[in-house]
Amino acid sequence: MEYREGLYYAETHEWALLNNNDEIVICGISDYAQNSLGDVVFVELPEVGKEVKKGESFGVIESVKTTSDVHAPLSGKIVEVNAKLKDKPELINSSPFEEGWLIKIKPFNTAEMSSLMTVSDYKKYVESI
Repeated sequence: MEYREGLYYAETHEWALLNNNDEIVICGISDYAQNSLGDVVFVELPEVGKEVKKGESFGVIESVKTTSDVHAPLSGKIVEVNAKLKDKPELINSSPFEEGWLIKIKPFNTAEMSSLMTVSDYKKYVESI
């Protein structure tokens, strides 16, 4: 299981990375989540421009095992979706932190990041499941 330093994690297994240069947050699902889902076969992502609230579902990931909602780690406006996932949803399995990211959000309030778990907290959380 891979855990990345510098990322913040939600209890629903999404990760968030704040790019301080443009205050855009890149979001995806954790290695634990993609491993639990199994082989991803389809991803449904929202439209660019949609506003999302922290904790609310913004999309769906379908795998050979199950279908799972994906939740916004913070509130904001979606400024980009990963178009590669339409034709290659398996990127979530092979590269959950690089090529398999899901959305980019312009947060309404970057202070919401402080309510997410650090990598060490998330690792402890996963171990307790």
